[in-house]
Amino acid sequence: MFQSIVDGMTWLLNNLYNFTGSIGIPSYALAIILLTVLIKVVLYPLTQKQMKSMLGMQQIQPKIKEIQDKWKNKDPKKMQEEIMKLYKEHNVNPAAGCLPLLIQMPILIALYRSLFTFDYVNPAHATFFWLQNLTDKDPYFILPVLAGVTTYLQSKMTTMSNDPTQKMMLYTMPVFIGWISATVPAGLALYWVVFNIASIVQQYFINKQALPVKGEVGGK
Repeated sequence: MFQSIVDGMTWLLNNLYNFTGSIGIPSYALAIILLTVLIKVVLYPLTQKQMKSMLGMQQIQPKIKEIQDKWKNKDPKKMQEEIMKLYKEHNVNPAAGCLPLLIQMPILIALYRSLFTFDYVNPAHATFFWLQNLTDKDPYFILPVLAGVTTYLQSKMTTMSNDPTQKMMLYTMPVFIGWISATVPAGLALYWVVFNIASIVQQYFINKQALPVKGEVGGK
């Protein structure tokens, strides 16, 4: 079954490549960028909900801190109940950030498998600026660094400053993503960078439209 997903990814890349040829700029790199945009559009409703939920988590953090300070040592069960009530009241889900990544995993693996054995119609069109072939690893680590930096910037936009777990993830996840991007075909690293940039833009507009949370410090 998974092989059919890989075959579908190969078919889609070839068709997007043919499209780039039809507009006069045949390029597998451009095909990957178009693929990223297409996937981003398909996942838009899900990522929109996830981003709003993560921002909501950030906004209600002062209220969570108040609840923790009040009940942590007195009644931990009551503390959890009050926090869950707060989540429900503001329609946020602390696990929302994991879902888009879980959905993306089969896409990333399928793209990796597809690029690893990709049969280019014209290998001369599989280059990208400094890269001789999108199947190879980035020899100058430019895309891995960009993958790490863009992951950091996106995470920074929704990280709760007083949450030690999130602060740790803010710095460890970009390093992990950068390392992974250095070990896979450059085309996959290109996908990740473009996806991150699109996510940063999307998160920027969500943050801009955010309203003060009822009961939050400064939002009363």
